[in-house]
Amino acid sequence: MDTVKCIVVDDDPMSLQVLKHFVEKTNFLELKHECQSAIEASNILREENVDLIFLDIRMPEMTGMDLVKSLEDDYEIVLVTSETDHAIEAIEYNVSDYLVKPIEYRRFLKAAEKARKNIERLNDLNDTQKDIYVKSDAKIVKIDLDDISYIEALADYVIINTSEKRHIVHSTMKGIEKKMPSKNFIRVHRSYIVNTDKIVSMEDLNIRIGDKFIPIGASFKSAFLDKLNFL
Repeated sequence: MDTVKCIVVDDDPMSLQVLKHFVEKTNFLELKHECQSAIEASNILREENVDLIFLDIRMPEMTGMDLVKSLEDDYEIVLVTSETDHAIEAIEYNVSDYLVKPIEYRRFLKAAEKARKNIERLNDLNDTQKDIYVKSDAKIVKIDLDDISYIEALADYVIINTSEKRHIVHSTMKGIEKKMPSKNFIRVHRSYIVNTDKIVSMEDLNIRIGDKFIPIGASFKSAFLDKLNFL
């Protein structure tokens, strides 16, 4: 799989540097951000595509567990703490692993590998699916993935555009992105996910799908171009 995109969150500067160092020496991890508060991390997660969160528990204003409880999308989460009394609560929220400070790299790597395997397992499952079921117009609708041209954001909803109609679904872009097979669906903009099989052409920083022109966001351009099969 591609690198695992992660953020580290800790209000202790020394602990934050340790986590950052461990991430940077692990070749399958890509550090997207380092945060000194759960509030900062919450704001970043609304904007960034992240797979994994290394998260301190005891922080002022908003604790790590408060952040976990507030998340609407699915992430692999490794809790990092000097305490052990949150282990049962961590299991309840399906946290991937639980590291007790001071952390050794050996233990950090084991947690990162576990998270990576969980992500790979989910990606493999998604890549074999042929359809999805969504709640649209007060009913459950089955949508053939091959019929989807692109998905666009609309406030707290997404619009799934197929060859026949548009389905308005209550979801975030990150949430639906994680459910789509990565082999032919890719996010190209904060507001768009496209089916690469439906791309007619590309000019400058715009993709054409049918009569629709979809912009390519600067932060998504590199990953998108890497996915295309150029001659």
